[in-house]
Amino acid sequence: MPTAVIVDAIRTPSGRGKPGGALSAWHPVDLLGTVLKQLVARNDLDPALIDDVIGGCLSQVGEQSVNITRNAALAAGFPESVPGTTVDRQCGSSQQATAFAAQGVVAGAYDIVIACGVELMSKNPINAATLGQDNWGPLVHERYPDGLVGQGISAELIAARWRLSRAALDEFAARSHRLAAAADFESEILPLGMLDTDETIRPGTTVEGLATLKPAFEDEAFSARFPQIGWRVTAGNSSPLTDGASAVLIMSEERALELGLRPRARFHAFAVVGSDPIEMLTGILPATRKIMDRSGFGIDDFDTFEVNEAFASVPLAWQHEFAVDPSLVNPRGGAIALGHALGSSGTRLLTTMLNQLELVGGRYGLQVMCEGAGMANATIIERL
Repeated sequence: MPTAVIVDAIRTPSGRGKPGGALSAWHPVDLLGTVLKQLVARNDLDPALIDDVIGGCLSQVGEQSVNITRNAALAAGFPESVPGTTVDRQCGSSQQATAFAAQGVVAGAYDIVIACGVELMSKNPINAATLGQDNWGPLVHERYPDGLVGQGISAELIAARWRLSRAALDEFAARSHRLAAAADFESEILPLGMLDTDETIRPGTTVEGLATLKPAFEDEAFSARFPQIGWRVTAGNSSPLTDGASAVLIMSEERALELGLRPRARFHAFAVVGSDPIEMLTGILPATRKIMDRSGFGIDDFDTFEVNEAFASVPLAWQHEFAVDPSLVNPRGGAIALGHALGSSGTRLLTTMLNQLELVGGRYGLQVMCEGAGMANATIIERL
């Protein structure tokens, strides 16, 4: 059975996902296409050898619609013979794209494949695909008669369930900015013009400053429905709106060696789960248990963890459940500082985790991602 390996991984700097952000003038097809082109060029790879390009994108509307991954492959100058397809696993879209790509290699369907993702939230906010319409339908509403909720309410429910104080959330957010500001991302970032650093990092972030922010999702109706909520989640302890793209070059180990390319890591295991769509961000807990059960790994076997910081309450609850060393969780900062460009976040986290393992000489890394509507992905890699 072939072994799926990572040959390379790159990402754009994170841009503020608002008009005027450093990447907001880009067309998302061009942004992802530029990443794909550079990924191939820096490995001196003939793009005609690529069997498929699998990309993640959450808001597949407007400029991000009509299979943005195929369009980006064309924008990259790849031969017309190279196909592409786009995945929507919500925030874990490109992590799922990575799983599909690596699983295709293991199954013998691919020799060379790129997993990638993109999101320009400056042009396509998270609710762009839902404005003015009911995406659930009568049968889902019948199943959940009290109504479904947004992710901000889910983050509040997690903070309440794990008794996470406002101070704990703000301290974690300040830590994210502090670690990200101290980290060197040069080995993973593809500079774009004059932008070669993450625009979303705020080095001067303090707990005291975060404490002045008002709760972002406070609502009287939800207070009545969920009296346990303490309204602790703010814009400061949540991930910001972000623009960005990222990509990972995946091959069979045999093909990589034939081409004279050095495998940097191998994939060990994958898991995906569904979870409660009300407390939707807790899927990372059963996803972690499932991947450890399948792989035989224990939580102490890992040298680093990437747990997406959609909201501070999510990785804090995960840390509590698995009793891991906090210094190993998002050691370069997470999405609160580095941004959460939705469709790109899965391959962005993988890129950062790979570089962290190489930096510290670690062997195993675990990546987990919570996702809208109650889902989560988990991935284990081994540095080579």
